[in-house]
Amino acid sequence: MLVALLMGFACGLPLLLTITVLQAWMTEEGVDLGAIGLMSLVGLPYTVKFLWAPVLDRFTLPFLGRRRGWLLMAQLALMMAVAALGQTRPAQAPWLVALAAFFVTFFSATQDAVVDAYRREDLVDEELGLGSSLYVNGYRLGMLLASGGGLILADHIPFSRVYLIMAICLLPGVITTVMAREPRVTEAPTTLQAAVIDPLRDYFARPEAVWILAFIVFYKIGDTMASAMTTPFYLDIGFTKTQIGTVVKLFGFWATVVGSLVGGVMMLRLGINRSLWIFGALQAVSTAGFALLARIGAHTGALAGVIAFENLASGMGTAAFVAFMASITNKKFTATQYALLSSFMGAPRVLASAATGYLAEAVGWSMFFIFCTAMAAPGLVLLHRFAPWPWAQAQDR
Repeated sequence: MLVALLMGFACGLPLLLTITVLQAWMTEEGVDLGAIGLMSLVGLPYTVKFLWAPVLDRFTLPFLGRRRGWLLMAQLALMMAVAALGQTRPAQAPWLVALAAFFVTFFSATQDAVVDAYRREDLVDEELGLGSSLYVNGYRLGMLLASGGGLILADHIPFSRVYLIMAICLLPGVITTVMAREPRVTEAPTTLQAAVIDPLRDYFARPEAVWILAFIVFYKIGDTMASAMTTPFYLDIGFTKTQIGTVVKLFGFWATVVGSLVGGVMMLRLGINRSLWIFGALQAVSTAGFALLARIGAHTGALAGVIAFENLASGMGTAAFVAFMASITNKKFTATQYALLSSFMGAPRVLASAATGYLAEAVGWSMFFIFCTAMAAPGLVLLHRFAPWPWAQAQDR
């Protein structure tokens, strides 16, 4: 369980270095909103990591075992990529920024794929709910350090030094990888065909396979689209980077921790499917809070209230979502199947978020967040196909 927490931290830290922190840097450098929104495309590796996940399943490096060997290599490369990103200049050479950010997301996505496989193989089915909650908490802690700590530091030191500090902060993940045990798996693919074709054949043999993928895409799409533009939104309505770092990130972090822990406990009683219904509805309502904040303006109390509710609901929803994806993977093909599912989960963050800057410019902040709230509906409609609300609890048993 401790390993799940620490590996979650290692996976969460690099994510916002190419989103929130980079957005703040580009905003400060005078880059327009449209270009900032398009920068989310550098997150493409998060959506296609299933393409190279079979390699992680099939081959074992000559050190630390199948999972930890790949994990160590990805983590060391990630540290170098983060440090390199800090040496770029958003206003002078945006293409170089995009290239460096792409390498960060590539090695970060590889780390995610290996950690997801490790967690599924290391935990028994009964531990997945709590293990997922601890992973999410560690993930959020890493995001807090990167975004909250990074933004506060950026008010006092250059962004280049912020990224160097964040690269060093990835060291706990490296230490965890070296010290952790290698999970025991009785069966592993022995050929590339077994690593590539068999996992997909096994997954798509399920009756609701395609609908589940569609559900994974849409379940958090509204929340994801809103989150993609929150940093420019906060800055635009008058909050300082320090206010964002303290109220939004530090205060919001604890709300997320509480949300994921409460979500993990509630799943023990409600089951995963019913939790997806309840937490999904709460996510949609919480997104509407940003539309209200757009009308109120730079009021610290209102910001704290909106952030507390949004992060609480998001933490609960993410815990249920991660547990759901882990529960439907076959341990024989963990890296490939989980990478496929989590790639679809990450698609909105890259593809749907790419146009959010232009949408916000066109309709204004208030209407933008109302639109994001409405985007929660398709996910709940799709959930009804394989977990109808009145019978969702029975299906969990």
